[in-house]
Amino acid sequence: MPNITNSNEPGGLYRPTRREFLKTSSKAIAGVALAGAIARPGYAAEDNTIKIALIGAGGRGTGAAQDALATFKQGPIKLVAMADVFPKRLNDSYEQIKKDRPDQVDVPEDRRFIGFDAYKKAMDCLSPGDVAIFATPPGFRWVHFQYAIQKGLNVFMEKPVTVDGPTSKRIIELAAEADKKNLKVGVGLMSRHYRVLQELVQRVHDGEIGDLVLQRGYRVHGPVGFFNSFVKPEGISEVMYQIQRFHSFLWASGGNFSDFNIHIIDHQCWLKNAWPVKAMAFGGRHFKTSPDGKPYVDQNFDVYSVEYTFADGGTFIFDGRCMTGCSEIYSSSANGTKGSAIVSKSGDYGSGMPPSTYKGQLADRANLVWEPKVADDEKNPYRTEWKDLIAAIRNDKPYNEAKRGAEASLVTSMGRMAAHTGRVVTYDDILNSKHEFAPDIANLTPDGPAPLKPDAKGFYPVPEPGVVTDQEYKS
Repeated sequence: MPNITNSNEPGGLYRPTRREFLKTSSKAIAGVALAGAIARPGYAAEDNTIKIALIGAGGRGTGAAQDALATFKQGPIKLVAMADVFPKRLNDSYEQIKKDRPDQVDVPEDRRFIGFDAYKKAMDCLSPGDVAIFATPPGFRWVHFQYAIQKGLNVFMEKPVTVDGPTSKRIIELAAEADKKNLKVGVGLMSRHYRVLQELVQRVHDGEIGDLVLQRGYRVHGPVGFFNSFVKPEGISEVMYQIQRFHSFLWASGGNFSDFNIHIIDHQCWLKNAWPVKAMAFGGRHFKTSPDGKPYVDQNFDVYSVEYTFADGGTFIFDGRCMTGCSEIYSSSANGTKGSAIVSKSGDYGSGMPPSTYKGQLADRANLVWEPKVADDEKNPYRTEWKDLIAAIRNDKPYNEAKRGAEASLVTSMGRMAAHTGRVVTYDDILNSKHEFAPDIANLTPDGPAPLKPDAKGFYPVPEPGVVTDQEYKS
């Protein structure tokens, strides 16, 4: 398995809540203060302004654009174009960003694009060396990435970046193309840019808690986002309904498992410095109707439990649940032969700070070995991931997280596939799977046909473990 140490760094609940606690900006990382004065090679703008285009203007995209603009101390940067398929969502996003960063937003109405080709129009407003933000449902990621590479644009893409084996292979191939053009690519797995988590990972890699033997991750809470969906209402097309409620459909998001759980899965694999070689899993749909009796028609399981195994026999167990009224746990930990670590106390990023290590297996204060004091300017990994990307662009340093992002997405899908099929799934199994959820996504139109077809009653195909075992649902 590939080594996954991130050489680009020194040393994604539902999107609107992911950034609400992170409203303050951070100070520039060491050395970045001078970056604004360094011109990007091949960039023609006399004032060295980096232009941004936002593709996907929901909560995630809005937050990403705000974080990008917050890097202004490194050099001038502004938002110049926006794209979405829903007019209200785009307009709401524009108003929010404009209110927050009025002097950095230059997006007149003729640069606010609506439609399935809007991503091209927005990127056409940029020059080589500028940055495109991809925050649409991840099913579209490879299509947008391919166009950005053609245009010579740097990219920031939200997680997950793939939803199945074929799209993972595609992103990995495109990542290599981006390298050939010296393009910089950031991926929204912001835990990798949380400074004290970087220190924890280094301590673990240096042997502070011994060899890792067991890792745990939990994300169990009530339904959030678009986890549950009902029969499509009148007044919206099938395609637009599935995009609007993307968490409910595997082709659009990888389902709630991929979208909600990838952060913990990724940072535990980072801690291990390896991707798991196989997964076995359990899961099921316990609630098929809402409390008022309306049938749920989405593709998600209500509960998942995945046991990932690494090549050295190490085990990582991840449990996910979306149920009202149950105990809620949202944390991650690791046990080694000499001690243990709390990776995240609560959540999967900055809200779970600080991480800590312990002698022995009991994580209590009497056994504490290390717990960092977190400075205010280190509490926002959403901002530091952008500082790192912009610093690489302005200083022309190698920076491409796309392959690693695709691998993290693939490993997440591996656990989901194991639950959905009822079979042990290996890394190679999912990578070489032929089941592409939306093979014609590049040609999608608002009126269809949709990637997922409902039956006459409006129900969609759902996973049937032990019945459908070669792919995740009947196509």
